[in-house]
Amino acid sequence: MKIIYNKIIPFGKNFYAINLFGVLFAKGTCNAVVLNHERIHTKQIKELLYVPFYLFYVLEWIFRVFQYRNFMKAYRNISFEREAYSCQSDLKYVAGRKPFSFINYL
Repeated sequence: MKIIYNKIIPFGKNFYAINLFGVLFAKGTCNAVVLNHERIHTKQIKELLYVPFYLFYVLEWIFRVFQYRNFMKAYRNISFEREAYSCQSDLKYVAGRKPFSFINYL
């Protein structure tokens, strides 16, 4: 995974890193947990063939905004994020992860 350090992407003060098509944009250095979180997203992105991942991600986020009436709570409850956040501390997770594991977090 290529990492690009910058002060612009991701936008907003609440986000530190974003994975766009397998390239990580970060506002500063990333520890092992953050890198693992983003590696999980890279697996999700690849198994859904890139563009469908982002379409599903945005559609689920919109659904969650209506469900929770809160942008950040909606973000944290997207199935992709739930998998990544719940498994980010397990640094061996990506190696043993089964394809489409995010479905368990819907």
